[in-house]
Amino acid sequence: MNPFKEKPISLVNSFENWKQLYPKSYNKNEVDPYTKTRIILMNGTEYEANWFSHQFSRHFACTDLRRDLALVRAQEKQQQLKISLLKPLDETQLEQTIGYEQLAVDLTAELAKREKDFYVKKALDFALLEDFDHLYRYSDLLHMNQGVLAERLVGKYTEIMPARPTIAHHRFPKDNVRRCINSKTADKETILGSMIITAAEQQTMNYYMNVATLATDDLTRKLYEEIALVEEEHVTQYEDLMDANGTWFEMNLWHEYVECYLYWSCMMTETDKCIKKLWEENLAIEIAHLHSAAELLQKYEKKSWQEVIPNGEFPAPLSLHENIEYVRDIIKNTAQFTSVGEEYENLNNLPKDADFFKYQSIINPTAENTPSHMVIEQYIGKFGEDYRFETAANPIKPLQCRKCDNTEVGRVVGVADGKGYKANK
Repeated sequence: MNPFKEKPISLVNSFENWKQLYPKSYNKNEVDPYTKTRIILMNGTEYEANWFSHQFSRHFACTDLRRDLALVRAQEKQQQLKISLLKPLDETQLEQTIGYEQLAVDLTAELAKREKDFYVKKALDFALLEDFDHLYRYSDLLHMNQGVLAERLVGKYTEIMPARPTIAHHRFPKDNVRRCINSKTADKETILGSMIITAAEQQTMNYYMNVATLATDDLTRKLYEEIALVEEEHVTQYEDLMDANGTWFEMNLWHEYVECYLYWSCMMTETDKCIKKLWEENLAIEIAHLHSAAELLQKYEKKSWQEVIPNGEFPAPLSLHENIEYVRDIIKNTAQFTSVGEEYENLNNLPKDADFFKYQSIINPTAENTPSHMVIEQYIGKFGEDYRFETAANPIKPLQCRKCDNTEVGRVVGVADGKGYKANK
């Protein structure tokens, strides 16, 4: 499909009234896990588009341009709110959090498996391992607090077990910066991937930062606080991959193209008939937004959309599905790696005075006070061993023990090893 060749609907006639805006929520006991993750993904995608538009408007004094942006932006916000309200009243924050982390794991794995740029793939694989460990920490907390087994929520499509421990995710901030791609020369799927994962991780960061204060016990508040700060690291990494040289008008076009592609992907892969219809409706709205962005590009920069996106045809739909073996391979080969400068390095090769070790000594002077460790220790103290859903033993031997929480993998020299990152063939 090429959205540029589709006839756009009227922007003004696309606004909805209050009755239309309030959707029927899904049934949390019946919904497919990947329907929930698609909802979270599109919520984050709409948020990214809306806030990019706000920043765009704040950097240009032209009133006519601001009016055009405001028209589209208001519709993006209607779309986002309607999508977020698909969440039912009886779904708890921790239950929804499991959906956020399942999305982070399986979306990142799918993008990494498609990625042709090895540098971008390494970034995806690196953070994938960390989101996988977050899923494990939240799952133990969910069962300890609410008696809910996260394996049911993820449909057993995604394993629940430790990877690089969350305590090891805290790096010196300068080491989270990455080199940006060039949208003039990069593969289209690389551009799409960098923008999609940035929006998804940004949504997760914002969600954790907002709900942390709403938790009803200190341990839950502390875990959200810790992982929200890790998500800040992930957002820094991913947003730095995006093309920083594109103009505001060019990137506005790309944002709308990403939305069109994702709604089309959701429509093509959705199993819930009611929600599939919503994806179809939003695709039509986004095609109108894309044509508006193309008109702005032509009006203000005298460029055609083909000069920015030479081939408007979508790649294959982005499909969310299980990635158990892929994730296991990443754990086996990269759990002992950390970020150094703009690259990734085996912890065993770092000098003793590396910034990673200095920062760890500041933020984690003792593991006993680190929330992600406290959650597992308290769970083990209560039940005798941690909660997991595994199809086989953990590929890293030090992470196989269920009666203690390992805080050394990815943090202490010599504890684990790995062959490193592999490019797609």
